Amino acid sequence: MDFNVKKLASGAGVFFTRAVQFTEEKLGQAEKTELDPHLENLITRADCTKNWTEKMLRQTEVLLQPNPIDHTGARIEEFIYDKLDKKLPSRTTNPELLGQYMLEAAQDFGPETPYGSTLITVGEYQKRLGGAERELLQTSAAGFLTPLRSFLEGDWRTISKERRLLENRRLDLDICKARLKKAKLAEAKAALLSEEVDKAEHELRVAQTEFDRQAEVTRLLLEGIGSTHLNHLRCLQDFAEAQATYYAQCHHYMQDLQRELNKCANAISAPHPPAAVCPDPVSSAFLSGPPSPGAPVSSQSSPRPSTLAMEQTQLPVTGTRKAKVLYDYDAHDVSELSLLADELITVYTVPGMDPDWLIGERGNQKGKVPVTYLELLS
Repeated sequence: MDFNVKKLASGAGVFFTRAVQFTEEKLGQAEKTELDPHLENLITRADCTKNWTEKMLRQTEVLLQPNPIDHTGARIEEFIYDKLDKKLPSRTTNPELLGQYMLEAAQDFGPETPYGSTLITVGEYQKRLGGAERELLQTSAAGFLTPLRSFLEGDWRTISKERRLLENRRLDLDICKARLKKAKLAEAKAALLSEEVDKAEHELRVAQTEFDRQAEVTRLLLEGIGSTHLNHLRCLQDFAEAQATYYAQCHHYMQDLQRELNKCANAISAPHPPAAVCPDPVSSAFLSGPPSPGAPVSSQSSPRPSTLAMEQTQLPVTGTRKAKVLYDYDAHDVSELSLLADELITVYTVPGMDPDWLIGERGNQKGKVPVTYLELLS
């Protein structure tokens, strides 16, 4: 017990001495050992990295999840799973929830009514948008947010610990320097014996050795910030690619939704009563293919392939070029061409064509392809 009390008292004395020394340095009343300029630059760079990483992490979380505190208790759930070191289950996104509400409302209003059938159409696409958003959240969390958070909670804590230790070693060194200076002044006045000066010099050598060793450890850790930047650079590229994929999917879904709504509007305004019901969104938007022999073809969809064929055969093209396919694409009707990622196709446009689409050719196959799925080559 006495030993613990003595140890506590000794530690408190050292802390008080360092605090006094630090205060005197701030007031300019004591000398301060300056760090190596290279080490000072590394410390400045590390502080800058830490501050901007924190800001980017917080803002990316806001971007991906603008309102985390909602009726589902999302933030509390994330905190609990993080403390239990378990994977957070997939959560329904807002577009998916909106789509589900629309589908349920359509059942109450009547799926066969114009309003009900349109709710089904929009609801299906809202759920697809929500699925794309969930994939973006998962990809960004794993590929971008997690590395940034790991740096702040892992590497930066280690760096901060060693920097605090370096600061303590520097204060100890300056205390030893001041003590030796006083001892030499006292020796000159014959107030102290020479062994007191020898003791002070020995303490100074020990403090200098510990300071140099700690400075080297801190320098090695700080130089690792360069590797951190390279790692975060790769993560940033992955994050941008995930965003590009997400926005391309959203653009594609919204184009399909607009086509479906135009069909609904044309069907409602048509004079024939049987055409007052909108087409089924799943079959027309994602599951449609070449009609089977003998199958009836609707009056709204049949003019599109014939019109496209007429444009391809009669209107002059504006120039062909090669294009690389960025993502897989499934044709929604016979006027479009299915694509496979990384394949090369020939593309061109025709006068009066929608600028978001091109005519693509692969061997004997030909059809419309979305521009957002292509990388045009020179």
